[in-house]
Amino acid sequence: MSNASPILNGIRQRCGNCGEGKLFSSYLKLNESCPVCGRDMSKADTADGPAFFVGFGVLLLLAPFLFLLPMSPLPLLPKILAFVALCGAVIGLSLWLLPVAKGVLLNLQLHHDAEEANFEKNGDS
Repeated sequence: MSNASPILNGIRQRCGNCGEGKLFSSYLKLNESCPVCGRDMSKADTADGPAFFVGFGVLLLLAPFLFLLPMSPLPLLPKILAFVALCGAVIGLSLWLLPVAKGVLLNLQLHHDAEEANFEKNGDS
């Protein structure tokens, strides 16, 4: 068992149980189980959480530049090149952080045995 937290193992994209096995078989495709300790990861589902947090964070950092760029005194061509560079930065940073965010959320979900909410309907209400 690893003493590292599920968050640190998620950042490293490693199993939250043993800290050694890889979480993903490809870019965002989750392994069914840990290749080292055999922990079942098939019941975990992070849904759209990682995409939301990454998109929100990246745009929070870079949106001010995207809004200020049109008001800058630069000529048109440098503005266009700066806009393309900023768009590339948004896409690149998002693609780089998405597996990290998914790994963290997945490890936290498995660590805390989180599962889908189940609300039973009571016949009295």
